Amino acid sequence: MRIAVLTETDANEARVAATPDTVKKLVGLGATVVVQSGAGAGSGVTDADYEAAGATIAPDAPGAAGDADVVLLVRRPEGERLAAIKEGAVVVATMDPYGNEAALQAMAERKLSAFAMELMPRITRAQVMDVLSSQANLAGYRAVIDASAEYGRAFPMMMTAAGTVPAARVFVMGAGVAGLQAIATARRLGAVVTATDVRPAAKEQVESLGAKFIAVEDEEFKQAETSGGYAKEMSAGYKAKQAELVASHIAKQDIVITTALIPGRPAPTLVTAAMVESMKPGSVVVDLAVERGGNCELAKPGEVVDHDGVKIVGHLNVPGRLAATASSLYAKNLLAFVETTMVDKEKKALAVNWDDELVKATLLTKDGAVVHPNFQPKAA
Repeated sequence: MRIAVLTETDANEARVAATPDTVKKLVGLGATVVVQSGAGAGSGVTDADYEAAGATIAPDAPGAAGDADVVLLVRRPEGERLAAIKEGAVVVATMDPYGNEAALQAMAERKLSAFAMELMPRITRAQVMDVLSSQANLAGYRAVIDASAEYGRAFPMMMTAAGTVPAARVFVMGAGVAGLQAIATARRLGAVVTATDVRPAAKEQVESLGAKFIAVEDEEFKQAETSGGYAKEMSAGYKAKQAELVASHIAKQDIVITTALIPGRPAPTLVTAAMVESMKPGSVVVDLAVERGGNCELAKPGEVVDHDGVKIVGHLNVPGRLAATASSLYAKNLLAFVETTMVDKEKKALAVNWDDELVKATLLTKDGAVVHPNFQPKAA
């Protein structure tokens, strides 16, 4: 069982799919681990660190992946990296499958068994493999740190001989994993925090962290959650009422952090240009959904936009801005998935359990075809 870890090629990607700690555990499962030289550099892990953990270093992607049975990545393989992986190999990564049917077809043509970690079911057994949660948690934290860096004032209230400094007012839109961590972080920094979400269960979670919940709590609101725990798309009528409430609230805020994403769809617009223009100069908006179109209509991917004195922060790959920590958590997610569903521990050999519910839920391509029901090629 040969497992390869490749260097990421995206300019905004500093994370790596394995750490020395997870390499040791993979070796303990009977794997020969080969790491492409420089794979961990962005996360502060040297080739020597991997070698000390039991890995072999290969100079390039073909050298690492050419004979590998399993390839671990942060992002979906494309181009030369895809060509470097042998036919029939297992590839585990975040695949960003929605709207990328051609990329899925390319992996199918290589006869790869490609697994998308972001499709992991949100069930108790899979919590340790939940990439979306582990990375969103860090994104929520980093959003507040980025906001504080752009905000020209202090977060906590300070009483000094020269006068009192008022606490910053932070409004978090979306109280999923990222939003809740943003709330907790802003509270720890001393801000007065409010938050909103379309899921009724979020109210108690928000209030448990010491923030005030802001929402139109009508009958539609009470039914606004899927059985999987995700937010439902709301009606135009509800959106209008909620937008009116939110608009009046945003005008009084110093910092707004938006985190709303709906799987498989563009990010909903929550903060309009008019709302931004209602904020006072020096205020900050951090858009964590900018890579999916953005929650703020003025946000631009990869940029910090100054609009009439209000900064709109649109950093890409926010978890990757904490690469060492993000890699540590992501690598553990992958290790748990591989160990649980793909390894025969007695024989110390690769043995994918194709009947496992986690395998079925995350498998995109196999035996030359796109097999996941959500991503079947559309009929002509």
